[in-house]
Amino acid sequence: MNRLAKETSPYLLQHAHNPVDWYPWGEEALERARAEDKPILVSIGYAACHWCHVMERESFEDPAVAAVMNEHFINIKIDREERPDIDHIYMDALQAMAGSGGWPLNMFLLPDRQPFYGGTYFPPKRAYNRPSWKEVLEAVADAFKTKRQDLQDQAAGLTQHLHQSNQFGMEAVNMRLPKNELFTTDQCKQITLAIMGQADKEWGGFGRAPKFPGAFVIQYLLRYCRREKDEAALQQALLSLGRMIRGGIYDQLGGGFSRYSTDEMWLAPHFEKMLYDNALLVDTLCEAYQLTGNTVYATTLAHTLTFIQREMTSPEGAFYAALDADSEGEEGKYYVWSLEEIESVLGDDAPAFCAYYNVSRGGNWEDHNILWLPEPPEKVAATLGVEPAALEAQMANCRERLLEVRERRIRPGLDDKILLGWNALMIHALCKAYGAVGDGAYLERALKAMHFIFEKMKAPGAAPAFFHTYKDGTARYPAFLDDYAYLVRALIALQEATGDLDWLRKAREISEWVITQFGDETGRYFYYTAAGQEDVIVRKKEVYDGAVPSGNAVMAHNLWYLSVVYDNSGWAERALAMTASLSQTVVRYPTSFGVWASMILQLVQGTPELAVAGPAYRERMRELNAAYIPGKVLLGADSDQEDMPLLQQRVQAGKTLIYLCEGYQCKKPVEYISEIINLI
Repeated sequence: MNRLAKETSPYLLQHAHNPVDWYPWGEEALERARAEDKPILVSIGYAACHWCHVMERESFEDPAVAAVMNEHFINIKIDREERPDIDHIYMDALQAMAGSGGWPLNMFLLPDRQPFYGGTYFPPKRAYNRPSWKEVLEAVADAFKTKRQDLQDQAAGLTQHLHQSNQFGMEAVNMRLPKNELFTTDQCKQITLAIMGQADKEWGGFGRAPKFPGAFVIQYLLRYCRREKDEAALQQALLSLGRMIRGGIYDQLGGGFSRYSTDEMWLAPHFEKMLYDNALLVDTLCEAYQLTGNTVYATTLAHTLTFIQREMTSPEGAFYAALDADSEGEEGKYYVWSLEEIESVLGDDAPAFCAYYNVSRGGNWEDHNILWLPEPPEKVAATLGVEPAALEAQMANCRERLLEVRERRIRPGLDDKILLGWNALMIHALCKAYGAVGDGAYLERALKAMHFIFEKMKAPGAAPAFFHTYKDGTARYPAFLDDYAYLVRALIALQEATGDLDWLRKAREISEWVITQFGDETGRYFYYTAAGQEDVIVRKKEVYDGAVPSGNAVMAHNLWYLSVVYDNSGWAERALAMTASLSQTVVRYPTSFGVWASMILQLVQGTPELAVAGPAYRERMRELNAAYIPGKVLLGADSDQEDMPLLQQRVQAGKTLIYLCEGYQCKKPVEYISEIINLI
């Protein structure tokens, strides 16, 4: 075994038996590179990554290839989910060189950690217009010896690019303008038009294959259409959700969404299931259900959260990171079916099931069948000559029987590390699900996970500092901006769901810590890493909303919310400045800045401030959470709260009153939810 055997990351442990002399990222490896003046190979991936497994089998397990790596390089393996800070830096460098990126990420560095060359997957033999991995190794080793100055010049240019990229999109803005001039209805219309310009009107989603869920963009359209009469935009949002729910990207038997679809029809997913995707899609399904009342969305979010409970929840109540795409060395093997298998399990029910889920003898994907619904269930029922309700009952019975058989198969690998930020995303989703459908079990799960975070992942001492990852009883690595931003967001949601104001007070305390530890020199944005971290060559500022929301975007929402709760004008001004500085970029490229787009929309449409005061405040808060009021600030208590202006001088004896305010200007309080909804 190599040095990775002492690690806890499932991804690093997968490589512990490689003949490559792997190091984890750390001073031991970096010092050896400096002392021996050798180039560093940094290879980054994650446990659920299919092509990472392929490259390991083909190259890293090959003794001849390992011999070349060990002779010429200091080899470092990194789990991108454990060290997203390092992954961001070297992925940006690769994208600057190649125009694209992905995992596995293989980057070559000078001994001082500056990148000079890299790529993603390399085959064992020349193929796909790519050189073989061994050819790459030998060419880089030779260049390091014979063209050192060229490599140093390349590295200097890439490092300079990394520093300059921190300035992206941060145009100068006249912050003296009033809010209604900084953020306008026209901007929101332009954002919607830009999104619709990329929309697939037949299969849903945005852009071409491979297709990612686009939860932030769908969420923006739902919120926009709640106030604006844009039927085309609303239908695009619902079409996108509907096609995914009926697609192969959604596990029709077990629930839960895969990371993305390899085709435009959502048929063939990349089968890995990530915690964050499912959390973000549950958020969006909640909003779709609240807006439309369509029970398909409520059923899907319940099915997804059942999957999370069954397969991705630890005994302590926290949430695991991911499920692998592969089982028994084959991508998707756990999830696909042959016609013969289905007929043997379902018997007389098989013909209807096969018509419903597009199952055929030849298969619909690589000679196998992925279960999906290319036709609406109502149309299938009409074709079969049965009532839709009867067909759905039959399909539910079939799914249960097939799931029981599937669970006897060899399961995909589980990445059982617990990541702070991703857990916070799921806690937020559970709080929203509790609000939308009223199932108290969701709130209990959210509370259990949050208590786990504070008990197991908080750093010792008085400061509200946390660790990024937890596994096998050990919390590791200081938390990053995303971790803190998502945690504050989850605490805000937990207060709205429980009526317990202490969660808001924790959110305020952590936000103050983020400002101190992560704030940039301009007092506007936040770095990804905390002050004092010395093992990265640049402190990145991330503003894109990618697979997960930008920590800066989420902090803008958090600071705006908390500025209302605590009447903190400095936090409000910071949130406005963050958003205004990026607004031109957001309007042009909203599919890459979906959370920022929703922030602009909220600033245009307004922030309903809802204060509930009186003995039945928790019940009234539950009723308000069931309604679709995006962008609201909601808090309640049975007594006045000195530290929260919205809850000062609100209580009237014997009554529970709901106050609707904006800018602390409140309308006459009412006692019934229907009245407040009409006012909003």
